[in-house]
Amino acid sequence: MANKPRAGAVRKTKKGPTKGSGGQGRKALEGKGPTPKAEEREYHPAAKRKALAERSAAKAAGRGGQRSNTAGGSASRRATPDDAEIVTGRNSVLEALRARIPATTLYIAARIEVDDRVKEILNLATRRGVPVLEVMRPELDRLSGRDAVHQGVALKVPPYEYAHVDDVLDEVLGKGQTPLFIALDGVTDPRNLGAIIRSTAAFGGQTVIVPQRRSVGMTAAAWKTSAGAAARTPVSMASNLTQTLQGLQKRGLFVLGLDGGGDVSLHSLELADRGVVIVVGSEGKGLSRLVSETCDAIVSIPISAATESLNAGIAASVTLYEIAKRRAEGGR
Repeated sequence: MANKPRAGAVRKTKKGPTKGSGGQGRKALEGKGPTPKAEEREYHPAAKRKALAERSAAKAAGRGGQRSNTAGGSASRRATPDDAEIVTGRNSVLEALRARIPATTLYIAARIEVDDRVKEILNLATRRGVPVLEVMRPELDRLSGRDAVHQGVALKVPPYEYAHVDDVLDEVLGKGQTPLFIALDGVTDPRNLGAIIRSTAAFGGQTVIVPQRRSVGMTAAAWKTSAGAAARTPVSMASNLTQTLQGLQKRGLFVLGLDGGGDVSLHSLELADRGVVIVVGSEGKGLSRLVSETCDAIVSIPISAATESLNAGIAASVTLYEIAKRRAEGGR
């Protein structure tokens, strides 16, 4: 009688005979081959820098080179390698989808425990046409980052496409409107940016200008705080805020800086009939020296002596309301 084929060799031990794997684990012992180059690994910073450079080159080729810039150094988008943002956690992802933040991919861990939040996340993503990818948890861990708590879900938010200040101004003047812009100087809290975008949209402003450096950009938190206004009000990028403000002055706009120690009270300023750029500084340091020297006027908002200052979002809202009210009264 022929011997019956065996999966592997039999080893005799004190506990009795045991069977080997029959070579089934040999492939795992061989390894996965050489480590790919940094720029070939999708989530490595080097790969992101390479992808960004390729996109920038393709965009420049498509428009035939860099556009001339009369507003002094504005950029079409934020040039950093980490523009794409990953929102993690069930509550955060759900809130982002509810706020209609632009998203390119929803990642769901395999064999995730489905609760009401996960059901709504999948429902919202499906209705909006956001691709849903099921991935293993180690892959989701790597995608989310070492310290992130993803709870089995992550949402990829693409880089924000910033507007060009000159383009916005040309469009506003072409429609016969009076420009009302907001510029941020050293504001780093994305919630303040989101609140300012929301107020700008509410009171008839046309764009919010953010510097390329030492300033907050359009993150998922800013999108969420704007409550959808970011989809209607463009955010412009300035590579050099001082030069951008000087360029806008040359085109007839009045640059108004907000500071608690301003020489002019907001209530006594007449601005209804001309284009205005409101410059808001950080709550701690206020306006930088160069930006302050560039402003046509430094204006203070009258507040109670018991309150030291207003944060950037509230100060911008009060000023926008005052200008909108005067323009409405002047149009009667």
